Amino acid sequence: MTEELEDITLIEEDEEQGVLYEHLRMEVDRGQEPVRIDKYMSEHVQHSSRNRIQKAADAGFIQVNGKPVKSNYKVRPGDVITLMLDRPHYDTTIEPEDIPLEIVYEDDQLMVINKPAGMVVHPGCGNFHGTLVNAIAWHLRDLPAYDPNDPSVGLVHRIDKDTSGLLVIAKTPEAKTELGAQFFNHDTHRSYHALVWGNLTEDTGRIEGNIGRDPKDRLRMAVFPPGSEIGKSAITHYKVLERYGYVTLVECRLETGRTHQIRAHMKHIGHPLFGDERYGGTEILRGERTASYKAYIQNCLKLCNRQALHAKTLGFVHPVTGEQMDFTSELAEDMAALVDKWRKYVCNLGIL
Repeated sequence: MTEELEDITLIEEDEEQGVLYEHLRMEVDRGQEPVRIDKYMSEHVQHSSRNRIQKAADAGFIQVNGKPVKSNYKVRPGDVITLMLDRPHYDTTIEPEDIPLEIVYEDDQLMVINKPAGMVVHPGCGNFHGTLVNAIAWHLRDLPAYDPNDPSVGLVHRIDKDTSGLLVIAKTPEAKTELGAQFFNHDTHRSYHALVWGNLTEDTGRIEGNIGRDPKDRLRMAVFPPGSEIGKSAITHYKVLERYGYVTLVECRLETGRTHQIRAHMKHIGHPLFGDERYGGTEILRGERTASYKAYIQNCLKLCNRQALHAKTLGFVHPVTGEQMDFTSELAEDMAALVDKWRKYVCNLGIL
């Protein structure tokens, strides 16, 4: 049961709901007093959390007597509760796999890794092998205290499959608890480099807006008014680094860490990430409509076949020593080549 509920957030983010498959069935005891289903399940399903159960219910994955219910539904004696997911049951036990890792820093408490674009962070949603946690499990296979299937160790935060850059991994429960608290309280320092469509009017800016599932496309996130009951509050600060006329290289600093936050926020202000197919970034949004320019853009998209987003810096306080730890990574090769191609393009044409 741990595996199914631990994987709910990944399914919600990456899969489109269609045919549902039963992953859990339980019947409410005859003497049970009425209680919210999220509370009931969090108390009766091992290693589950109320927050994850609420997300599963909101996504339509929890049913009572064959019908989807919200997290505030109150269970009654004899109710049959089922967890219905949009993939067949799969053994999500994490097995070590010999996959190269770029380790930026490591000690007995944590690791900082520079993840390549294209690598899924955690098994799920059709990606059950070749993930970052499989690679970590192999790297730490001789560490008896590290169990890759124990949620009290491992990933502290995540980045998208097609985003490159820095991640921190906890080797001990104590380190994960302390680092997790820093992320939750926004005490960490994270910045990303992104190539976005358009020439931003201001050199710096602040984007604030709740981020939640797009009601028209559940594979995307949408931005809703601050303070709205829809979604979760999110704040992104951006700073222009270089301008290339039709696209701009920006630094984005996160106050919060929501799903697709930078991608959704930049789309919201009219500057989608270059190459971000899900948010319209593979369309030609700026520039001439000449055949040569269209060919140039297609070459750019082939050069960096993903959203142009890189987790550039990561800073946090060491969970044991109390030392401030700050890390910086170079742009991934494909994104660095893309940026260089735009530099040469505007220089040759004298656009700026």
